[in-house]
Amino acid sequence: MPIVIPQDIPAYSALIRENIFVMHDERAFKQDIRPLEIAILNLMPTKVETETQFMRLLSNSPLQVNVTLLYTDTYKSKNTAAAHLDRFYKKFDDIRNKHFDGMIVTGAPVETLPFEEVLYWEELKQIFDFADKNVTSTIFICWGAQAALYHYYGIDKELLPEKLFGIFPHKKVLEQHDPLLKGIDDVFYIPHSRHTTVDIEKVRKEKDLVILSESENTGLSIAKSRDNKKIFLTGHMEYDRDTLKNEYERDLKRGLPIKPPVNYFADIERRKVNVTWTSAANLFYTNWLNYYVYQVTPFQF
Repeated sequence: MPIVIPQDIPAYSALIRENIFVMHDERAFKQDIRPLEIAILNLMPTKVETETQFMRLLSNSPLQVNVTLLYTDTYKSKNTAAAHLDRFYKKFDDIRNKHFDGMIVTGAPVETLPFEEVLYWEELKQIFDFADKNVTSTIFICWGAQAALYHYYGIDKELLPEKLFGIFPHKKVLEQHDPLLKGIDDVFYIPHSRHTTVDIEKVRKEKDLVILSESENTGLSIAKSRDNKKIFLTGHMEYDRDTLKNEYERDLKRGLPIKPPVNYFADIERRKVNVTWTSAANLFYTNWLNYYVYQVTPFQF
């Protein structure tokens, strides 16, 4: 079954070129199927790129998925055209009385700021509380995961001595593998790009949290609440082949202190990329949609 998105959103043509089964909303409306309702709170400045990445992963499922894109009303993106936001995105006020089967909260380039100094922090807290009551299961990613751990459990982020940047191996930590990681190898790879982390020992001590994966390089990798309503992913499984390459070249042009991403480039010239994470990423999101959303969400809210 396809992912259902507007025919004129940039992701539609991009996914069609990749032979991914997508369906525009007018055709989907004619089908007698109750699609999964998934909201994506996109906090990234590169909104078009980010929304395409997640739509690509959500489309790799036998389930029909209807996507609602969200942005914060208290901070307007400077990198995305207002016309794009007006056409394809909704504000929290537009959906605060709805229910969703799933939600994804992306990362954001504000990780070195204290949470309370982020311009949209108060609004984000409202969205977190909304998700806790009105969403079957939510995935929080990178800074989004750190913000959620802080909001729900009081676990603050910590500044790293240097940027964590590259593709790193991760291992499962439960003897009985969680359905979220079903089919994923015991060692798998996730891209990371961040200046902060959370103390894994603080997460381990929180009785409501279960650690599913960790890494010697990155610390906490994947955790969840015991009721499966909150998934915390510290890396970026959604990244494209060239995302880290583009970020690396961008920082070089800005004169920022940046090392080449670890375990990423396949040649000395740093032009070719080894993709080692997409199979795990597709399984992760398919498992989430199936076991954590579809199997437990009611047909009617």
